[in-house]
Amino acid sequence: MSQRRMDGLINGIELVAAVVGGVVAVNIFVTVVLRRFFDTSIPDSYDLGRLMLGVLIFWGIAAASYRGSHITVDVLWSAVGERFKRYIDIFATLVLLFVVVVHTLMLLDKVLVTYRDNVLTYDLNLPTWPMFAIAWLGDVSAVLLIAIRSWRLIFRPELLEPRNAAQHAD
Repeated sequence: MSQRRMDGLINGIELVAAVVGGVVAVNIFVTVVLRRFFDTSIPDSYDLGRLMLGVLIFWGIAAASYRGSHITVDVLWSAVGERFKRYIDIFATLVLLFVVVVHTLMLLDKVLVTYRDNVLTYDLNLPTWPMFAIAWLGDVSAVLLIAIRSWRLIFRPELLEPRNAAQHAD
């Protein structure tokens, strides 16, 4: 896969996370306005909001994992030289990849169980497994992006975005 295609994939995954975040925000806003001023609600707004929040979390993990913008504790990292910083980054990213792969497999099991048990929403009796499947795709995206990040850290570190100086201040 070329660098341009990888970057397009990365941007697409980040766009999905942003759109889902916007949908969650609109759902919460509309639900609050309807309950407060009109004493009514959208059927299944709670269930759908909860499920969309799960989708947002997993797609957000994908975006944050690639960029390395998640919360880090870097006391050791900041105390070593550039060569060992790279080794620490590679090790940490490979551990993250392993953990997210295992989590993705477990979430796939949850999708299959939810499908098999025919879990439905409360008001409209909509099946919930499609939202679990969309969340699982976010986890699959996280695996893909972390694998790309790992490959770039090991073989092409110049392709990664430069580090934010404030994030890794000594």
